[in-house]
Formats: sequence, structure tokens, C-alpha cells
Amino acid sequence: QVQLVESGGGLVQPGGSLRLSCAASGSMMRSSTMDWHRQAPGKQRELVAAIGTGGTPTMYADSAKGRFTISRDNAKNMVYLQMNSLKPEDTAVYYCYARLWGSWGQGTQVTVSS
Repeated sequence: QVQLVESGGGLVQPGGSLRLSCAASGSMMRSSTMDWHRQAPGKQRELVAAIGTGGTPTMYADSAKGRFTISRDNAKNMVYLQMNSLKPEDTAVYYCYARLWGSWGQGTQVTVSS
């Protein structure tokens, strides 16, 4: 099992950037594909991006392609989501997910508004 803690959310203007971080307990995170998901009010949780154990492969939802970048640092047990050119429709709670254990973090709120 692994504990996940997200950080880095906040309020940003349209066109701005944020970098989300996900800290994993222990050293076993390197064994799992890691995801970022998001859930907007009144909508289902959706997969935003995923990254393989060694940093590849990566995949992105169509809504994230060209704007978001997922990365990981296994030595630090960290996963990141760099979000650029943010839009109001990116407003959601963003969650980190470890597929190997089915573990979720508590989420971090991202609000894109002028």
C-alpha cells in the first residue's frame, strides 16, 4: 500500500500555469504506473494523464494534450503534473492515483478564473 499526498493547487487566471505534485510514502511508488485524474463539480472523475514506471510511456486525455506534462522522480517518490495555458474548464479537484494498489490521494483544488 502507498499513501499519496497532492499539493500545488490554487486559483489561477486563464492562460496561467500550475505545477501539481504528488508525494508517495515509501519507496515502492517506482513499481506503479501513476495517474492524475480530475473531478469537476457535477461530473464524473476522469483520467487526465498517466506515466509508466520508468517515466515512459505517457498518455494524455485529449483535453490535456499539448498543455499538460506528467513526469515522475522515482528517487524522490514524486509525481508531477505541469499545467500550462489553463482554461476555466480545467477547474476541478485533481487526484493522484497509484494503479498498483488502487490508492488515491485526498485531492488538490485547481480553480481557473479571472
